[in-house]
Amino acid sequence: MKNLIAELLLKLAQKEEESKELVAQVEALEIVVTALLRQMAKSEQQALIDSVEGALDEARPATQVSAQDSEMLQQYVKKLLRHPRS
Repeated sequence: MKNLIAELLLKLAQKEEESKELVAQVEALEIVVTALLRQMAKSEQQALIDSVEGALDEARPATQVSAQDSEMLQQYVKKLLRHPRS
């Protein structure tokens, strides 16, 4: 029983470390995208936003992804492109 608990705790620690790494990757990408957007003219920014949003609309999965997950992805992309980090 103790071995099982120890294994579960080890797996939990590994998952937590993986989660931290993913958060760091997402934050790094947010910083890069924000920096790139700030370097672009407003018309270029709008063209990029329209292109990304159009690609999202075209790539919308039929039934493989829940509507809630799809909506969450769209909200994050919109927030990132239209309201980048300050």
